[in-house]
Amino acid sequence: MKSLKLIGLALGASLALSTAALAQDITIAVAGPMTGGESAFGRQMKNGAEQAVKDLNAAGGVIGKKLALDVEDDACDPKQARSVAEKIASAKIPFVAGHYCSSSSIPASEAYADGNVLQITPASTNPLFTERKLWNVARVCGRDDQQGLVAAAYIAKFYKGKNVAILNDKTTYGKGLADETKKALNKIGFTEKMFESYNKGDKDFTAIVSRMKRDNIDLVYVGGYHQESGLIVRQMRDQGLQTVLMAGDALADKEFASITGPAGEGTLFTFGPDPRNKPTAKAIVEKFKANNIDPEGYTLYTYAAMQVWSQAVAKAGTTDPKKVMEAIKAGSWDTVIGKMEFDAKGDIKQIDYVVYKWDAKGGYIEINPKGS
Repeated sequence: MKSLKLIGLALGASLALSTAALAQDITIAVAGPMTGGESAFGRQMKNGAEQAVKDLNAAGGVIGKKLALDVEDDACDPKQARSVAEKIASAKIPFVAGHYCSSSSIPASEAYADGNVLQITPASTNPLFTERKLWNVARVCGRDDQQGLVAAAYIAKFYKGKNVAILNDKTTYGKGLADETKKALNKIGFTEKMFESYNKGDKDFTAIVSRMKRDNIDLVYVGGYHQESGLIVRQMRDQGLQTVLMAGDALADKEFASITGPAGEGTLFTFGPDPRNKPTAKAIVEKFKANNIDPEGYTLYTYAAMQVWSQAVAKAGTTDPKKVMEAIKAGSWDTVIGKMEFDAKGDIKQIDYVVYKWDAKGGYIEINPKGS
């Protein structure tokens, strides 16, 4: 009986230690549109975060502790994003990779700052995100004032003397990107023939397409998301209009091709040099492919955000968000998409955009590699 009691005590102690170990796991979060019109990009972020956590844990975790991942859905809605941020802050989660939409990242960042949460967005490109002197924000992607410059340079070079229209969806991201592209074009003496807006979620673009047809528009630049951009392409072709559509990084998902069908061939967009093709990404890309996941778009950017945070935690020797952010801004970090350094605002120091073209097979390729 005594030996049974000893065994029971030993088992109890073992379970207690196991429970204590689990309690010491570091919970981090990824937040983005897991539902709604931009859920394709939420899936990219979730895939990137899950693989990063799996790989970090396999390598021993962070400062001797395993990571647990909390996945939150903001549906690209500003109010829901703020609620998600408050939930993460109240749970005392020290780090979030998120959000996707700039209109979500910006209000969420304020709640994170108040709640002592470090935020690295893989995808939010509106300049305002890092222009408010918040201590807790950084991004591993570029900005719309950089993206707009690349788009404007391409348009000015290949559509000189042509008729160009600029559209935007009135969102923080879409209008911001359209405004930056317009500003860059106007600065070099290129004036658009048409500047119009629509509402995110619109399905019928007949009036806009009819005006483009009347004005003989050769290229339409769209500051907006892939759903509406895809519908605009289809409806242009339905009206016999062969105008080229160009947009930003929100077209970097194959769901765009599923919306347009063959009509999407020739569509242009700006995005960073394809991270899947970088030597630093080769081994990780193979892991994704083994699980039948194409790590396109912001998948590897999310993975990189996790790497920056984990390396900075190791450097700082703590998960304290303020100390980790100090380390991030002072250091240089090896990531799946290359070496990264950050300025005092939390922006990456390198400009990182090229132009892509959608092909007839529903894929996209770089057509002007960086520096060309």
